[in-house]
Amino acid sequence: MIDSKTKLVALIGHPVEHSLSPIMQNAAFRDKNLNYVYLAFDVLPEKLKYVIDGAKALGIVGFNVTIPHKIEIIKYLDKLDKSAELIGAVNTIKVDKEAIGYNTDGIGARKALEEKIGKVENKNILIFGAGGAARAVAFELAKNNNIIIANRTLDKAKKLAEEIIEKLGKNSDEVKYVPLNTDLKDVDIVINATSVGMKKDDKPLATAEQLRGKVVMDLVYNPLETPLLKEAKKVNAIAIDGLGMLIHQGAEAFKIWTGVEPNINVMREAIMKYLNYSH
Repeated sequence: MIDSKTKLVALIGHPVEHSLSPIMQNAAFRDKNLNYVYLAFDVLPEKLKYVIDGAKALGIVGFNVTIPHKIEIIKYLDKLDKSAELIGAVNTIKVDKEAIGYNTDGIGARKALEEKIGKVENKNILIFGAGGAARAVAFELAKNNNIIIANRTLDKAKKLAEEIIEKLGKNSDEVKYVPLNTDLKDVDIVINATSVGMKKDDKPLATAEQLRGKVVMDLVYNPLETPLLKEAKKVNAIAIDGLGMLIHQGAEAFKIWTGVEPNINVMREAIMKYLNYSH
């Protein structure tokens, strides 16, 4: 029950209507009997500068941050946790006297992969994209794998690859950058960290034949079966939808706000129930 002691947590992004975060976070709060509520706020880029001061004034205790604000929000925060500092993007904020930025996307992606295929190390991993989500996933997985950044704007891919090499002490054989339409021959795992697949008429970033024998993960979770995952399924490749990462990064954020470990299964069940009702 919402009352005058209820603490508010929210998602900020533009757009946010597609988000399933309110479904799973509110289910997790109820499961742990915590007096919190989670809402979604569509924040236009030009209004982003008001969010943190507004949160402090209203006593909002935390945020998730999604496209397109993950990098831009940093300039309005008081501090960054090590993960956010390394990645240069924020997806979770805790607000008290200070607003502190965190990034749970990378660990969320790793846990989603490992849930399906076991320990992920010494693999060749190609990541489509060089934005906020791609940065988080690339930095996390580059710790013990070879990473290839594929992006439409090659300069952005190059910049991200160079940052990873410098900050993690890697070499140019371990972290590479390539154009978007690249050969996937020696790649073990393919991850889509762009928004391609969210629109009905989006073309897949790789063909079924290119994905044969690979693990394919798409961070887009609405729709659950993206064009890329449809291609992967045509050749019986291991296809991992965006729900795993969404849930695991959300669970890490939940812990940051509340200090409590949420029940992953409760979060997943709430989403699946909602999707069955709404489609």
